[in-house]
Amino acid sequence: MIKRVMLLVMLLVPVTAVAQETTTGAIPEGIVVAAPTLGSGVLLLADSAAQAQTPAARADAGTRRRPSMVGYVEDSTISTQFRVRFDSMRHIHEPDRAEFFYGKCGCYRGLPPSLSIYDPDAPGNDGGILIDANSQQLFIQGEVGMMQNRGSLFVELPVRWLKPQEFAVGSFEDQTGISDLRLGAKFGLMATDSGQATVLLRVGVPTGDAEKGLGTDHASIEPALLVAQRVGDRVGLELQVGGVFPAGGSAGLPTAGSDKFAGRVLYYGIGPSFDVYSSDTVRFSPVIELVGWRLMSGFQTGNPAETSGPAAGFAEAKDVSPNIVNIKIGARVVIGDMASIYVGYGHHLTDATWYDDIFRIEYRVGVGR
Repeated sequence: MIKRVMLLVMLLVPVTAVAQETTTGAIPEGIVVAAPTLGSGVLLLADSAAQAQTPAARADAGTRRRPSMVGYVEDSTISTQFRVRFDSMRHIHEPDRAEFFYGKCGCYRGLPPSLSIYDPDAPGNDGGILIDANSQQLFIQGEVGMMQNRGSLFVELPVRWLKPQEFAVGSFEDQTGISDLRLGAKFGLMATDSGQATVLLRVGVPTGDAEKGLGTDHASIEPALLVAQRVGDRVGLELQVGGVFPAGGSAGLPTAGSDKFAGRVLYYGIGPSFDVYSSDTVRFSPVIELVGWRLMSGFQTGNPAETSGPAAGFAEAKDVSPNIVNIKIGARVVIGDMASIYVGYGHHLTDATWYDDIFRIEYRVGVGR
């Protein structure tokens, strides 16, 4: 369907351009020649058509917004588009931190029932305590714009490859499969010729097998505000602020308490970009992004501050490492108004991490940008 729409647009745009040239070029000449013979009625009709055409042409020239250039900050653009993204993450040391990436370690199922942290319902793999892993993820997302792109609906299907590297105890094999499905909506708050502000609402659905390390075993709700602003002819600035709030989650530590292992996570990001090269058909822009997370609650397996006792290796995530900050460096190439490719690399700036390094490549193609 998208291909058909794209083809139709490609056919209609040249025809529309020719029609506009003909109209704006012929009417003034027609006024001079026809007015003496056909009278004021023709003059009035031609003059009205010219006036109607001029504002439309001006509006079209002024409303062409700068496309989104970021790779990690969320795209504030609302349109019908298709996106494929591939991430490769290295050295994930606390994979079940706040159940943000991975369900609570299944090792809690194997503890003596007399311990306060024993949890027979812990959803993760019970083969070992994973302390270092690499992971690749493929995200396939489709978005459909509505109400003249004032809003949109989207769905994202992720596939995960989990590759354990090191265990504190035990071991298990590499795992592959569908991760947690994400779906949601975007709503436009405001839009001008130079930028826009968008509200995003995303819901995580626990479709991944948590026992294989492919999902979190709980749903989540994610509201966010996304802003893009053009600064001059070549510079753009894009921002995000939001949060991920779990709906459910595993029992916390100790399991008899009311706290959940899954935690509330606030996040933010900023990404300035600069057009090194720009033409009617191609735009190339490097972008530097600073992205951070603040853990407000939740637990994690792995606490180096504890060296002995039944609680050794287990802690509240917000007490051990509440802030995670990454820097992302990359570039995006935009081809026409329809497609773009992003390539980038990210590295942690804080001692606390989701991963040490990440490499991302993304392809987007859309209609109605």
